[in-house]
Amino acid sequence: MSDTLKESVGRYGVWSAALRSEDPTRRAELAEAAAELEQLGYGAVWLGGSSAPRHAAPLLEATSTLTVGTSIQSIWQYEAAESAAGYAGLESSHPGRFVLGLGVSHAKLTDQYRRPYSALVAYLDALDEAGVPADRRLLAALGPRSLELARDRAAGSIPYLVTPEHTAYAREILGESPLLAPELKVVLETDAARARAVSRDYLAMYLALPNYTNNFLRHGFTEEDLADGGSDRLVDAVFAWGDETTISTRINAFFAAGADHVALQVVDGGNRDHLPREAWRRLASLLA
Repeated sequence: MSDTLKESVGRYGVWSAALRSEDPTRRAELAEAAAELEQLGYGAVWLGGSSAPRHAAPLLEATSTLTVGTSIQSIWQYEAAESAAGYAGLESSHPGRFVLGLGVSHAKLTDQYRRPYSALVAYLDALDEAGVPADRRLLAALGPRSLELARDRAAGSIPYLVTPEHTAYAREILGESPLLAPELKVVLETDAARARAVSRDYLAMYLALPNYTNNFLRHGFTEEDLADGGSDRLVDAVFAWGDETTISTRINAFFAAGADHVALQVVDGGNRDHLPREAWRRLASLLA
């Protein structure tokens, strides 16, 4: 069934925390944006933050083919029974168009953080018992054990804040069939100083999270790369910036490394609740 999921998400998607707004007054705005993303040719929308099935509902209602996934839903924030019920409701009303993206989040973001791998296994066991099929869930896997779990107990992996080198590593562990859909941050800016400044401002919160920094260290970066907001080498590896040709080349590097789909997150230095619709249009034109 992974091939079916690969076909439904296509090659390109949009990753956005703003599309999961809790503000009911923005429902029409979110629906309109989702409909445009579908028209622009994106195959999927990935809802940032600790999203739940309810956040996907208005986007699914506004579209007819778009796949919507959580990226990710924290296993500490939502009980498995709640996730299963939310999945079942969306599967009933929009069959085959919602995928449950799960992850263990970070110790600094939740007081409950204990034995994350064991907790994730138990969560997947509970989803099995509740009837959520493995081929409709994905894991935000970075390290080897979680990637093996994504291979064996899910439809694949949606790793965040990674490089093409990590994508090649993940593909080797996953094998050919599972979906591999890394997220990539895009800064539509050609000035190096400006692009890197915007990137470092956004990167700062992630450099305080060991799950990400340890992953960088596993894949060729050093402590010096992590200091002072991140080295140019690190910034340039996890953000795509520059002219259209350069950005296209950076995106294609993930496909060359084994990605099936790339979830593109526009970073523009603005409010994180802002919907960068003009940038999504520019990206769609570039991808076409």
